[in-house]
Amino acid sequence: MQTLTVALGERSYPIHIGPGLLRQAGLITPHLTQLRVAVVTNTTVGPLYLKTLADALQAAGIEVIPITLPDGEQYKNWETLNQIFDALLTHRAERKTTLIALGGGVIGDLTGFAAACYQRGVPFIQVPTTLLAQVDSSVGGKTGINHPLGKNMIGAFYQPRLVLADTETLNTLPDRELSAGLAEVIKYGLIRDLPFLTWLEANMERLMVRDAQALTHAIYQSCRNKAEVVAADERESGQRALLNLGHTFGHAIEAGMGYGNWLHGEAVAAGTLLAAELSRRLGYLTDADVGRIAALFERARLPVKAPALGVETYLAYMGVDKKVEGGRLRFVLLRRLGEAFVTADVPADVLRATLVEATA
Repeated sequence: MQTLTVALGERSYPIHIGPGLLRQAGLITPHLTQLRVAVVTNTTVGPLYLKTLADALQAAGIEVIPITLPDGEQYKNWETLNQIFDALLTHRAERKTTLIALGGGVIGDLTGFAAACYQRGVPFIQVPTTLLAQVDSSVGGKTGINHPLGKNMIGAFYQPRLVLADTETLNTLPDRELSAGLAEVIKYGLIRDLPFLTWLEANMERLMVRDAQALTHAIYQSCRNKAEVVAADERESGQRALLNLGHTFGHAIEAGMGYGNWLHGEAVAAGTLLAAELSRRLGYLTDADVGRIAALFERARLPVKAPALGVETYLAYMGVDKKVEGGRLRFVLLRRLGEAFVTADVPADVLRATLVEATA
């Protein structure tokens, strides 16, 4: 097991990464405020891992309230959120009852938002079971739900007490979900860690065949990068926005295609290539740089062409992006490989040309 810390003063918390952690209730019990938890999962993850976690907790004398939600990005909404509240109220969950998110990014975001709201805030723990959740969404305290007009537009910053990333859960992850997670892994190399990007280029095949050592290294380095950024800018007033490389375009793809049709990581991959192409057109990246990025995403079996939704559709969805400031859309672009920056100085004609010529 490897451990990192997200340094947020008195709200700091550990990230444990390793195999077999679901069976180690001793990693969880120090973070509980009462011997009662509600484990929120979904219809896909629950049958695989709920019993393992619940058995371990119950053996440690902890009562477990299971809450199983439907699986899919399309269920990341008010109705599903209310199912969590219905269960908590039915079981008379108290302010000291900890919510445990057992699943991918959707479950983590829903559970965290529920924890932030229920009785004005109850403790919660992240137990991510997908690569994307282990390297990105479970760390940093972003929680929320989608709105038909924009992804993750309703939510709260609310930090977990613990992140427990059991790498054995990746053994049952579908290939498409593994690839989707690699989009976020590659992101860290592109925005701030060129040596990691180079390592990914040398080891992508190991990751694709789920080499345990390679996956653990990728998860650790991704979490290290994110923990450093979150510690420096918890509420995204500055450098944390760099973590959204490809997300402005990607969220528009997810919403425009209908939530759940493109996985988040797939949309981020295609969105990152749009950001790279925009960076090239503005004189920052070379053709070779863009080709290098595309080649890495292709080796991860991710899309490198964004769908042709139409310029106006893209602009409409991007107009409600959380990085809009003073009515101006800010973009995360690449100054060079390994260095990202945020700018609002993108000429409209260059943006439109990119959306026309770099989509399919």
